[in-house]
Formats: sequence, C-alpha cells, structure tokens
Amino acid sequence: MKKAIVVGASSGIGKELAIILADKGYKVGITGRRDQLLLNLQATKPGSFLVSCFDVADVKNVPACLQHLVDDLGGLDLLVLSSGTGKINPTLDTKIEQQTNAVNVTGFTAVADWAINYFDAQEYGHFAAITSVAAIRGSRFAPAYNASKAYQVNYLEGLRQRAFHLKKPVYITDIRPGFVDTDMAAGNVFWMAPADKAARQIFGAIENKRSVVYITNRWRLVAFLFRLLPGFLFKRL
Repeated sequence: MKKAIVVGASSGIGKELAIILADKGYKVGITGRRDQLLLNLQATKPGSFLVSCFDVADVKNVPACLQHLVDDLGGLDLLVLSSGTGKINPTLDTKIEQQTNAVNVTGFTAVADWAINYFDAQEYGHFAAITSVAAIRGSRFAPAYNASKAYQVNYLEGLRQRAFHLKKPVYITDIRPGFVDTDMAAGNVFWMAPADKAARQIFGAIENKRSVVYITNRWRLVAFLFRLLPGFLFKRL
C-alpha cells in the first residue's frame, strides 16, 4: 500500500484529492487547521485516513508534525501541499498580506524542505504543490497572493533542478490551477472548475510525474498570453 500525505485536506482541492488517493488504495495522512473537518473526512473511510491537525504557518512544529504522521503511516511515497491562503486586498491591509506570506511563503518552505530532505534520505519520493496561474504576473487586487505564488513556482523549479543534478528519483510537480470552485475562489465564475474535476486532473498529473500542469488545461493559454502582454499594457488592466 502506497503512503501519502495531503497538507490542507480539510476542504476544497485537498479534500477531493485525499478522497481520490484513498479510493486508489493509498493510506493517506490528512492535515489542516480545522480538526472537525478532518475527522469528518476520516469517518468516511477510517481504514484509509490518519488525521494530524496543525498549521503550516507554525513552522517550528511542521517537521515534528510531519515526521510523526509518517511514522504512523509507516512510510511516505507522496506529499501533496494543498494548503494556501489569499484574499482580495486592494487597500494593502498589512495583516492580510503578512498572513498570506506566513502560509504561502514561510509555511510552504517549511513543508517543501522537510519533504525533499525526507525523500532525499530514502532516495525516492514525489512532492507536489498547488501553486496558481496567478504566479505569472502581479495583481493590484491581491499583491501578496500573486507574489507568494510566484515564489512557490520558482522554489519548485529550483527543487526540480536540484533533483536532476542529484540524479535521484525524487519528482517535483507544480500544479497551477485557474479558478476552482472552492472558498478561495471568492465568487469568480470565469472558467470555474469543480473541485472534484480539478482533483482528478491533478491525480493524473501526479501519476504521470508531470513537472508542471495547468488545471484545467485551457489555463495554459491564459498563462501564455499573460507572459506575452507588455508591462505598459498589463498595468492598465
């Protein structure tokens, strides 16, 4: 039986992906801040899920929490980081920006570093993280969110480059969704994908050990156009 951890499994994409992994025969460690939601998920398939409630922004406790969960699972083949936050913040409320950075930058780094060091030591494994199409350009509506996602994309690219030079079968998958029907979507309806559809596509990308995948695939076109748009035009959007 393969072993996986989904960080951020209490709702949204993380929850749907945890369900798919369990249905595919994985034993899954599920984490998040909302313990009751995790326990509700565990109750649907008690033999498949193990619960660990912690906040990735509490970076000092992240390594111990993850290691304890791996010990309970009896090993680890895959870690999916689906924990993230972001709010519309055109007034630049510093509390919102710093909370976004605490989860999407500091917490992300703590989980990523632990996972890669663990997989390096056992000489195989797969780390997948949910980033965003928003990583492509900045945003006047949510500056920290887009910037933090750009950090994640570049960090993952660095990890892939590192794995290549170490010549170990440690795989890194960067998952870049557009709008998915979750609480974080904040009412956006443009090309909105249901969370279960997004999770199915993500599982396929993980199975195929993709380096970068857009969810859904048509967001690849948006990313391409965003990259092409000159700065003097983009700032007018």
